[in-house]
Amino acid sequence: MGICHGKHVPNLEFQEEEDLPAPNIGQPTPIPRTPKQGKFPFCSPSPLLGSYKNSPANLNGRTPLRFLKRPFPPPSPAKHIRALLARRHGPGKPNEASIPEGSEVEVGLDKNFGFSKQFFSKFELAEEIGRGHFGYTCAAKVKKGDTKGEEVAVKVIPKTKMTTAIAIEDVHREVRILSSLTGHKNVVHFYDAYEDEDNVYIAMELCKGGELLERILSRGGKYSEEEAKTVIVQILSAVSFCHLQGVVHRDLKPENFLFTSGDEMSTLKAIDFGLSDFVKPDERLNDIVGSAYYVAPEVLHRSYGTEADMWSIGVIAYILLCGSRPFWARTESGIFRAVLKAEPSFEEAPWPSLSSQSKDFVKKLLNKDYRKRMTATQALCHPWLQNPEKIKIPLDIIVFKLIKAYICSSSLRKSALRALAKTLTVNQLYYLREQFAMLNPSKNGYISLQNLKTALLKNSTEAMKDAKVLDFVNMVSSLQYTKLDFEEFAAAAISVHQMEALDTWEQHARQAYEFFEKDGNRPIMIDELASELGLGPSVPVHVVLQDWIRHSDGKLSLLGFVKLLHGVSSRTILKA
Repeated sequence: MGICHGKHVPNLEFQEEEDLPAPNIGQPTPIPRTPKQGKFPFCSPSPLLGSYKNSPANLNGRTPLRFLKRPFPPPSPAKHIRALLARRHGPGKPNEASIPEGSEVEVGLDKNFGFSKQFFSKFELAEEIGRGHFGYTCAAKVKKGDTKGEEVAVKVIPKTKMTTAIAIEDVHREVRILSSLTGHKNVVHFYDAYEDEDNVYIAMELCKGGELLERILSRGGKYSEEEAKTVIVQILSAVSFCHLQGVVHRDLKPENFLFTSGDEMSTLKAIDFGLSDFVKPDERLNDIVGSAYYVAPEVLHRSYGTEADMWSIGVIAYILLCGSRPFWARTESGIFRAVLKAEPSFEEAPWPSLSSQSKDFVKKLLNKDYRKRMTATQALCHPWLQNPEKIKIPLDIIVFKLIKAYICSSSLRKSALRALAKTLTVNQLYYLREQFAMLNPSKNGYISLQNLKTALLKNSTEAMKDAKVLDFVNMVSSLQYTKLDFEEFAAAAISVHQMEALDTWEQHARQAYEFFEKDGNRPIMIDELASELGLGPSVPVHVVLQDWIRHSDGKLSLLGFVKLLHGVSSRTILKA
């Protein structure tokens, strides 16, 4: 068991040093301690301890040590982390404000961002209220104009930290993302960016209600299910909007969500887009960034997309509902190993007393296979959260990706997917009906591929252009295909991988196969099947595909049907 086990150790979970008393999540220590600097400060472990104000190292606390009787070398991504830090910020630590010397600085760096240089004529800086990965945040007051006296938050990023071209581009990107996403009710409002010789200043809305982390601690470590739903819906609303624009946050955690006021029903807002990046629906990122307790397995494998944010939301949901972290260890490498290997516990209190729907919700987010995870929009449609009167369901970019794959599939696979779509339940169809309605079908109940583009343009921001999401959608809408009614749309927009994650997957598959037997199954030769699948002559199709076809009548077997649902390529065939 040891470090790989997902269960936390009671009364030891939040211990910062081996010889210090262990504060409980429900009873925060009255005098907050400043944690020591971790080895990898950009990958902060967020050990659920600390205060929001006046805690310079709050986001970079050291993960407590743990001694094993039989230690073994962990599969730690430390080398990749160091390499990333060196590329972004030079050899110095990201939170060190010392002036870099010698080889630490790339020669000829242009640190002129083109932002306004009138910051101090417009704002008066006040006390520091928090620290992030590469800067610190202060309160400030507007000095003149219609908003004179209004309080704002200002993120200050010292230019001395920008020792590489990548670090400079990170700041450009953060400002572009903030300016594009501002206006959404659950994303912190951006006012403007400024600079002088020493710093970049990002002026934003001041959220006075404190961190989500503080609320969790003040409530004794956990929320009721109803209270948790209110928080999670707001998180999902912000993240679904980001993902539609092609923005992956990459550092979702309770510290990065602030309440606008101290009121219990105040709005929750996502902050700190310093590690965020743009990603197209058909592309993957490879930087290892984030906070250790919330990092997704595929991030550690250096190939990920927006699904990584959904894992982080799963961790947050787990903490909200039970007051413990699903993956825990006393070292960064131990945390990473638990994320990669351990399964979260749903057996200990209070999980047995919580609803089955809440557990199902969390499990569908903490699936180690990113392809089987719910998207943010799908999560908003989950039965645990489903409330059509209160929750506005946004457009989901995964629909565009799945429709493209469907259109490019063989006629045999389309027939198999149509059979699978017939097995969907009312709850599963709810999400698809919402998506279909947003594509503005005609009076006859059809949509064209142009509808996809039109619907997306209604929701587009500058971030979507930076992420090149529109390029992807233009490619989909240019494909030659007839119109889709809802039945075919459901077949096109269904995710087989997500269906496989269901406890009822076997029943779905067998029922779909029965439909397929009646409507789409017919005698088929292996050569014909290979041609349908687009397999070249170099693939040993007769060896691989012979189990796909029944010898009795030459029709597709259940195994072949399930394999066909996934779609195959010569690469996946050779792998098998």
